[in-house]
Amino acid sequence: MCSPKQRVYVLVGLPAAGKSTWLARRGVTALSSDAMRLLLRDNEADQTIHAQVFALLRTLLRMRLELGAAASYIDATNLTRRERRQWIKLADWYGAECVAVYFDTPLAVCLERNAGRARVVPGEAMERLAKRLSPPELAEGFASIEVVPT
Repeated sequence: MCSPKQRVYVLVGLPAAGKSTWLARRGVTALSSDAMRLLLRDNEADQTIHAQVFALLRTLLRMRLELGAAASYIDATNLTRRERRQWIKLADWYGAECVAVYFDTPLAVCLERNAGRARVVPGEAMERLAKRLSPPELAEGFASIEVVPT
């Protein structure tokens, strides 16, 4: 298995909440759902390959844990308990600690940031995603929760 010092960081937040920017500021290379879409279909916005994208992300996380990576970051919205459960289970399986990094960014701020992006998520889609957002809780199995303010 792996060293107990390994950690899986599960980023949680709406599009344009600041997840990728936060990672870039730390110089961290993450396992990103958008990057997998780009890799598989040359289009980071392609939502038709959701199952394949997340199967590949799970495989890559398993490989990182098996190879002893100290920290792995999951860059996806991870809005619901159900979506986060896969990462918690994998971390548990390998004896790694799972940490939620919650981007507590209001929808209005995300909408404003989104409008200035090269790839804009439609406003109605952002609103649907905001309704699904459930902040992470320790009861889900996280060792800790880091909250990144707006």
